[in-house]
Amino acid sequence: MHIIAPSILSANFAKLGEEVVNVIASGADWIHFDVMDNHYVPNLTIGPLVCEAIRPLTQAPIDVHLMVKPVDRIIPDFAKAGADIITFHPEASEHVDRSLSLIRESGCKAGLVFNPATPLAWMDHVMDRLDLVLLMSVNPGFGGQKFIGETLVKLREARRRIDAYKDRTGREIRLEIDGGVKTDNIAEIARAGADAFVAGSAVYGAGRDSDPNRYDSIIAALRAELARAG
Repeated sequence: MHIIAPSILSANFAKLGEEVVNVIASGADWIHFDVMDNHYVPNLTIGPLVCEAIRPLTQAPIDVHLMVKPVDRIIPDFAKAGADIITFHPEASEHVDRSLSLIRESGCKAGLVFNPATPLAWMDHVMDRLDLVLLMSVNPGFGGQKFIGETLVKLREARRRIDAYKDRTGREIRLEIDGGVKTDNIAEIARAGADAFVAGSAVYGAGRDSDPNRYDSIIAALRAELARAG
């Protein structure tokens, strides 16, 4: 099953609750929640209080991407605020295994995020702690960036490792992509191995350009392209 996870980084923050409700009503699967600290990345966004505010508005999973350093202090706060999935960058943790364990002990699914230049080797010895691997196809910090084509090579390699692990253990790990995902490249990205897709400006921008309360057409278009990918 392909997962579409619109990033609220590109939503209208003056109407954030409506944006979350409407995008899920239009067929999105998850809400992607970008957390930036102006330290690990050069931008500052939102924290646990916003997550707590939108939690009662939807039953859809909230997929929290922590672009913060250090990570351990804030993990329990997001778990209490209603996150279902929490991912972080291995460079932002002193002990990757410990941070993954903390997420899972807090009742959430856990994942690692790989920047375009971060090697996949970080995942090799913590596969048993991973529920999700997220590959950045842009450098993190800002929405609306262009997809980095070399990510497709990395995506195929991540899929190979995940499939080999599943063959060995029976455990499934989702493979998510974030950055520059649009209708004209999502099929190619899916064929490279992704099964979850973060789309921020592609979804929220298209919705605002036509009808601010309806995202049906853009999400349907993304799904149609995914169907073409097989």
